[in-house]
Amino acid sequence: MTTPSADPVADGPRRLRLLQLAALISTCDRFAIAPLLVPVAVSFGVPLAAAAGAAGGYFLAYGLMQVVWGVLSDRIGRVRVMRIALIGAVLGGLASVLAPTLPVLIVARVLTGACTSALIPATLVYVGDSWPASVRQRPLSDLLAATAVGTALATAGAGLLADLAGWRVVFGTTAAAAAVLLVALRALPEPVPAEPAPARGADADGPARGWSTLRPVGTVLGTGWAWVVLVLAFVEGAVVLGVLTYLAPALQAGGSTAALAGIAAGGYGVGALLFSRVVRRLVGRVPAAALAGIGGAFLAAAWVGPIVVVHPVTVALAGLMLGGCWAFLHSTLQTWATDVVPQARATAVALFATMLFLGSSAGTALGAPLADTDRFGALFLAALVVSVPLGVAAALARARYARHRPPRAQT
Repeated sequence: MTTPSADPVADGPRRLRLLQLAALISTCDRFAIAPLLVPVAVSFGVPLAAAAGAAGGYFLAYGLMQVVWGVLSDRIGRVRVMRIALIGAVLGGLASVLAPTLPVLIVARVLTGACTSALIPATLVYVGDSWPASVRQRPLSDLLAATAVGTALATAGAGLLADLAGWRVVFGTTAAAAAVLLVALRALPEPVPAEPAPARGADADGPARGWSTLRPVGTVLGTGWAWVVLVLAFVEGAVVLGVLTYLAPALQAGGSTAALAGIAAGGYGVGALLFSRVVRRLVGRVPAAALAGIGGAFLAAAWVGPIVVVHPVTVALAGLMLGGCWAFLHSTLQTWATDVVPQARATAVALFATMLFLGSSAGTALGAPLADTDRFGALFLAALVVSVPLGVAAALARARYARHRPPRAQT
């Protein structure tokens, strides 16, 4: 059983390693599906669009459960929520391994997505509770590095493992990792907020004792800037995570193996890892709006190569630049989400993740008909058309927030 620590930062490196492990395992499970879509479709004798339901269902459940986990996290604690969710993730992973039909696999992936969805938001809120706002983007960038490693391992490793041992082994591996994490989190104490939120009478920040279940949700949705962050997260989810799902299938449609397609698409994880180190050094030196603008430029540039020709080199470069987008743009939006409604931080982060993965599910669903007919060029062109206004809007909105935010939100 975990208990709050009296000193929230003295053992920060040890805590951060456990949080990074949680982020890595969650990301591995989430990104492993992309290079498996074609093998799953072949295994069950169904079109690619049907197999994509396993990814879309996962993302949908991942998004819809965010608020549930966020509210529960406010009531029973960040670590306890992660451990409860991991039990379901293990069961969902085992069901995925044993799935006899595609509908059963989709249900199993929905269950797994609903449970793994608790992990990364809980780690973000944990950081928000434990590190001051002035330095918070640094540990957040460390979490981003862990997700980058998880993405690279999943996209490259899942394809290779599927070629060698079959796609079922991939889901068994992530289920085993979730079981290990379940035990490891016994060593992680509940956080003690490093910066108490402004008092709101009985509704001061903390474990949300005395709050009605929906009060934090109403608080977030009643904040104008929160709506800006949530809308940006939805569009980002659609154009980055949703379309990213089809980088590996685009190569496989041209005859590449799942292993080669996964390795090429794994450029995303490499880019996120490398550029997250750059972002870490720039925090405090470069305005958040500029970081968002740089991320938007990476995002727009990512789609140019695959629009011209789908080739392992252009896909790898697209993945690398999408990783840069994730490091610059997403980390900026993510940090913004931890601060925009501090008195309901867990719920704000949960809603942020909800919109991100609802957008991802929408992007996956909208792209499926184009992918199923091998019109990947049109799919990537649509992504480019959306990417440009997204990057501009994110940079301008973050700059305006910097001028008008409350004094305590200064970073």
